[in-house]
Amino acid sequence: MNTLYQQHIATLMQRYENAMVHFKLEAIVIASGHKTYYFQDDHSHPFHGYSGAQQWLPFDIGADTFLIIQPGQKPTLVWPIRDDFWHAPNPIPEGEWQNNWHIEPARRDDKWFQNLPKQSAWLGPKSDLEKRDITSCDGLNAYVDFAKAVKTPFEIQALQQASQSAVHGHLAAKQAFLEGKSELDIHLAFLSASQQTSAQEPYPGIVGLNEHAAVLHYEHKAINALPNSRTLLIDAGANCHGYASDITRTYTRHQDDFSALITGLDTLEQSLCQQATTGVAFRDLHQSCLVDVAQLLKDHKICSLGIEEQLEKRIPQVFFPHGLGHLLGLQVHDVGGHQIDSSGQLSMPDDHAPFLRLTRTLEEDMIITIEPGLYFIPMLIEKMQAEVAHHGCDLERIQHFMPFGGIRIEDNLQIKSESSINLTRQAFQALE
Repeated sequence: MNTLYQQHIATLMQRYENAMVHFKLEAIVIASGHKTYYFQDDHSHPFHGYSGAQQWLPFDIGADTFLIIQPGQKPTLVWPIRDDFWHAPNPIPEGEWQNNWHIEPARRDDKWFQNLPKQSAWLGPKSDLEKRDITSCDGLNAYVDFAKAVKTPFEIQALQQASQSAVHGHLAAKQAFLEGKSELDIHLAFLSASQQTSAQEPYPGIVGLNEHAAVLHYEHKAINALPNSRTLLIDAGANCHGYASDITRTYTRHQDDFSALITGLDTLEQSLCQQATTGVAFRDLHQSCLVDVAQLLKDHKICSLGIEEQLEKRIPQVFFPHGLGHLLGLQVHDVGGHQIDSSGQLSMPDDHAPFLRLTRTLEEDMIITIEPGLYFIPMLIEKMQAEVAHHGCDLERIQHFMPFGGIRIEDNLQIKSESSINLTRQAFQALE
């Protein structure tokens, strides 16, 4: 890891030195952020450090940590000293990573910022320190966010490890489902096998049985086991050094027409993964997915209309209402997905894909998700019936599928020019 980390730091230094030249800065201060607290309570929310600070360090960053980046110098890590007998000590992690840093322990009231150059800029959550001659720089955030989409080998290794941890959890969750366990017990099986607490998950894991699989961001974990759990949709990931995996699988118990639908969507998803290579516009890939979903609806006798007529009437969006995928990295929905360039200009999704989180052209070593879905959502089906004349959908067949909820299959890809690397499938193949 040390060689990859050294290369990673060198890449970040080059990106930030370019930013300082562009914005005529002498230093950039990056803040991890402070803990926040529940209203009228002394219990804090789970802490997630600002991704721009986390990106520099090979361990999970804590609150009240600051980085100082200056051209031609080792970066400085301002490490918080806590005079606190209520909580565990906060030692500086050991390791060779320290050779790349100046480490400056500081208490909250220390005046470490007084020696900063005059032309210094602030990145990260706002703080009272920003009032002390450290100001925001318009455009700096967008400048560094744009570059985050392309990952260094160190970042890719972390994402691979996050995928492996999550897949351990997914396999345990599948087994718990087949044993007839509740949503809560399935989630606990995932957490145990992936070796994390719920607070450490990169996002709250989605564990939906039966009709709950049709709720895209289903947030509950039912305690009681169901007498007939037909479907499991689990969307859950893991962290490594702050880098997230984001994996979804859908399982059913029987070889029937719903399992055939899962197989069809899995084939569709793998085809889209093969198409996702350097130079492909992600908007075009999403449009290809809509065509494929229309074909799936026709092949499985859910909609009798031809592909073109389905697209014209927006039938695929009834069953696949979200975007095909997003950038992945330090955040599950990584920043910069709509940026055209480092200046911060945006290319927003249109009415045909209003929830598309990625509108960029794919570049080498971007990490993205590919996550087509097919759901039987009562609200959207009722809306189609009310608003779309001659929709061609077999409502009896849809009613047959509704108790199964829906399907989503999601892989994490490292983009390459010839054939992208499927981090998720690699992890499953290694463990199954």
